[in-house]
Amino acid sequence: MSLCGSVSALYLNLQSSKISMGSVLAFRSGESMGNTLRIPFKKRSSKGAACPLQVVCIDYPRPELENTVNFLEAASLSASFRSASRPTKPLKVIIAGAGLAGLSTAKYLADAGHKPILLEARDVLGGKVAAWKDDDGDWYETGLHIFCKYRCIFCFLGLLHLVFHFTILKVVALFLKSLIVGAYPNVQNLFGELGINDRLQWKEHSMIFAMPNKPGEFSRFDFPEVLPAPLNGIWAILKNNEMLTWPEKVKFAIGLLPAMLGGQPYVEAQDGLSVKDWMRKQGVPDRVTEEVFIAMSKALNFINPDELSMQCILIALNRFLQEKHGSKMAFLDGNPPERLCMPIVNHIESLGGEVRLNSRIKKLELNEDGTVKSFLLNNGNTIEGDAYVVATPVDIFKLLLPEDWREISYFKKLEKLVGVPVINVHIWFDRKLKNTYDHLLFSRSPLLSVYADMSVTCKEYYNPNQSMLELVFAPAEEWIACSDSEIIDATMKELAKLFPDEISADQSKAKIVKYHIVKTPRSVYKTVPNCEPCRPLQRSPIQGFYLAGDYTKQKYLASMEGAVLSGKLCAQSIVQDYELLRTLGQRKLTGASIH
Repeated sequence: MSLCGSVSALYLNLQSSKISMGSVLAFRSGESMGNTLRIPFKKRSSKGAACPLQVVCIDYPRPELENTVNFLEAASLSASFRSASRPTKPLKVIIAGAGLAGLSTAKYLADAGHKPILLEARDVLGGKVAAWKDDDGDWYETGLHIFCKYRCIFCFLGLLHLVFHFTILKVVALFLKSLIVGAYPNVQNLFGELGINDRLQWKEHSMIFAMPNKPGEFSRFDFPEVLPAPLNGIWAILKNNEMLTWPEKVKFAIGLLPAMLGGQPYVEAQDGLSVKDWMRKQGVPDRVTEEVFIAMSKALNFINPDELSMQCILIALNRFLQEKHGSKMAFLDGNPPERLCMPIVNHIESLGGEVRLNSRIKKLELNEDGTVKSFLLNNGNTIEGDAYVVATPVDIFKLLLPEDWREISYFKKLEKLVGVPVINVHIWFDRKLKNTYDHLLFSRSPLLSVYADMSVTCKEYYNPNQSMLELVFAPAEEWIACSDSEIIDATMKELAKLFPDEISADQSKAKIVKYHIVKTPRSVYKTVPNCEPCRPLQRSPIQGFYLAGDYTKQKYLASMEGAVLSGKLCAQSIVQDYELLRTLGQRKLTGASIH
C-alpha cells in the first residue's frame, strides 16, 4: 500500500500508556531520508531528570477500506449515478448552499447527467467547513475537522462494553464483521472519486486524553494494527487503567446490558432520555459521566451529557462495534475550501454544472398550487429550475420557509431542530510548544472540547518554529455573545492547565502572536432527546422540492459523513423523480432562466 505523502507522524515508543511532558514534533516527509527518520530525544522522567527516548518519524498508511461492506455499499450508490440512463433533457436543479451537503448533491446530480446550479450566499465554499486566509497568509477555519473523529469518541464506550460482555461466539462474530465493515464510507468514496486520497493525513491508531488531575499529562489508548476489531479495542483498554477504575468499568458495562439484549427497538426508545439521566437510571456512577461522557458529548455535538440524547450514543456504539478502523483519524492536509471543496466544484463544472458564490437566497417564491416557482436572490434576480434543493443548515432554512408550508407536518417538525452554538479558537504562539502531539487531543476541560497543534498535524500549516493551536470552545451557549478578548482569556486559563510549564494565563511564558476566533451561533443540530423523529427525509411532500443536510434523515449523525450521504440521497431522490419532474406542468423543460 502506498504511504500518505504528508506531514510525517511521529510515534513515541513508550512502554507505558501514560505520557508525561515529552514533546512530539512533526517533519515534512521530504525532510527525512526516506520514510523513516530516527532522531535523539529527551523526555522528562517522573523525577525531573532527562532520559533518552527514540522518536520514529513515519507516514501512516491509509486504512484498508475498499473491501468493506459499508465502503462497497457507498461505492455502489456512487456508481448508480454514473451508470444511470442519460436523460433526454437534463434537469436544471437549483441548489441553495455550497456546504458539503450541497456540493455532494450537485456532484452526484452532475454524475447522473443533470445540470445543477449551486448557489452559495457567501464568498467562500464549505459551509461548516469554510475557512479564510488572513493578511499574513495564514488560514483559520470554522471548526476543527477530523475525518472519522466522531467514531473515535465512541471507541471508549465500546471498549468497556466489549471487555465485560462479549462471549467467545460474539467475539468471533465481530471478528468476521470487522473484516467487511468500514467507517465514513461515503466521504472516503468521494475522496477516491475525486482522486485526492493523498490529501488525508492519517494518524496513528490512538486516542489521547488530557488528565485534568495531572496537569501536563495525557492518557493514551493505543490500538494494535495487527488485531481486528474488537480485539484491538480490548487490548487498548486493558493497557489503560488511568481514567476509570475496574469497579467503575464493571458497573458501566452492567448498565449497558439492556442495550445489548434489547437491540434496535431498545436503542430507539432511549431517544427520550439524556445521557446523564440514562446513566443514573442504569446505576452507573456519576464519575463515569464526568470522566468519559463529558468529553464524548462535547466532541460529538458540542453539548454536555445532561442535554445529549442517549439514543445518539447507542446508535454510534452499535456502529463502532463493527468497525476496525472506526476510531482511526485523519487530518486534511490543508484548508478545506481549496483542498476539498474546489475539487468537487471542478468536477461539477467539468460536467456542465455551475457554482455561484455571493448568491444569497432571499425568498422561495411559490406557484398557486404551493410548489416552488423560483428562488428570489438578494440582488433582486430570480432563478428558475426543474427542481429545487435547500442544502443550508436547518436554522437558515426555517427562516426561508414559506408561510403556506409552515403547518405541513413535514416542515412543522423542524421547529424541534435547533443548531448548537460553537466557537473555534486559533492561537499562534511565539514559540514551538513541546507538550503537543501529531494527533487530535481531548482536553477534558470544562470549556474546551478537542484541540490540535495544527503546525504539527497539517502539512499546509506546518511551522517548525511556532505552534498554532486550534481549539473547539464548547459548550458555547453562554460564551457566544462574549468578546473575543474574553474568550481568549478563558482559553488561556485552560491552556495553562494543559501546558503548565509552557503557558500561563498572563502570557509570562509563551506569548500570543495573534489569534482568530470564529463564532457559529447555529452549527449542527442539537441532538437533544426526542428530536430524532423530527429529522426530515430528503424528498419533501412538495413536488419538486428537496432538502439536504446532516440534519436530514440518514444513518450517520451530524457530521461530514452525514452531510455527504444526505447529498447523495437527495440526488438519488431527484434522479428517481425524473419522469415526474419532466411531466410537471409547473416548470418549463427548456431549462432554468434568470430574470
